[in-house]
Amino acid sequence: MRITGARVFTAEGTFEQRDVVMADGRFAKTDDGGEALDASGLMAIPGLVDVHFHGCMGQDFCNGNEEAIRTMATYEASQGVLAICPATMTYPEEKLNGIADAAAAWVAAGAHEGCADLVGINMEGPFISPNKVGAQNPDYVQAPDAAMFRRVQERSGGLFKLVTLAPEVPGALEFVDELADEVAISVGHTCATYDEAAAAFAHGAREVTHLWNAQPPLHHRDPAVIGAAADYDHVRVELICDGVHIHPAAIRLTFKLFAGRVVMIADSMEATGLTDGEYELGGQKVFVKGNLATLASGTIAGSATNLFDCLRYAVLKAKVPLEEALVASSLTPARAIGVDADYGSIEVSKVANLVLVDDELNIHGIYLRGERL
Repeated sequence: MRITGARVFTAEGTFEQRDVVMADGRFAKTDDGGEALDASGLMAIPGLVDVHFHGCMGQDFCNGNEEAIRTMATYEASQGVLAICPATMTYPEEKLNGIADAAAAWVAAGAHEGCADLVGINMEGPFISPNKVGAQNPDYVQAPDAAMFRRVQERSGGLFKLVTLAPEVPGALEFVDELADEVAISVGHTCATYDEAAAAFAHGAREVTHLWNAQPPLHHRDPAVIGAAADYDHVRVELICDGVHIHPAAIRLTFKLFAGRVVMIADSMEATGLTDGEYELGGQKVFVKGNLATLASGTIAGSATNLFDCLRYAVLKAKVPLEEALVASSLTPARAIGVDADYGSIEVSKVANLVLVDDELNIHGIYLRGERL
């Protein structure tokens, strides 16, 4: 398969006019002389990579079964999100084991037709602050436990790529010291001061969970997590660009302050792709109206927006440069979870995940593992 005429987004973060060849599910140098598509006037961008979302189309990853994973992976693929690392919620080990088992079985079965590739799991809880639970269930918050994480990780077959941690809670730095070489540790759901967050980053934590949300604000006398993350160049920051969680000016500020380090996420819950109404997240009722999802208390409970819509919002509404937003929703998240050898950019030998879009980011074609959806 050869696509001609498109402006192709490169791994260097620029566009160039060239052909794209796909063979045997990968981007290739030469094709077999088969089908060709003229995509003149369109842009060819990498399939997006979402490393933090919980559900969509009435299903939640924490349901822990094949139906949930299939529904989510099918919907995400249909929206141009072609590699996924869904997130768990704050649950006890027994519940997390079931989720890990289901994901491991799904991956072991191989590629699933029409489904985005499940490339990891994001453990958002339970090692968080009881004072910054957000939409997490406070009943299941627990102290950081490296042995527990390793047990669940073994059940998953090594799928956990991210784990959220509140660095101020007892045992947090010991957890970072023990696991920083095994999994990406993300600071989040935290009341940490600048010094507490900086200590975690100095020990090896390398990401921030949904920057600006479920953490202290940036203040000139206590810059807290945001200020600490800015001071450590190895730290990437998740950012929800759904038009609800973060003001457009704060989105632009984040892209300037963390140039090349932004990981756009959807943080979407099961209402995504469906109509307004009453749903559930982490065992708690969620009320959805438009893009806004809240608990009964009014606390924002994830988003009702997929990552491709977040990309559109960032570029068309928040006025983030297209090239920066594309890197933040493809290559940077792939790097954040260590799957960039296969995903995140249109390069020879990588998985042939590609989306054809126009200048308004309307989708004109989706290629999943080299096959058009």
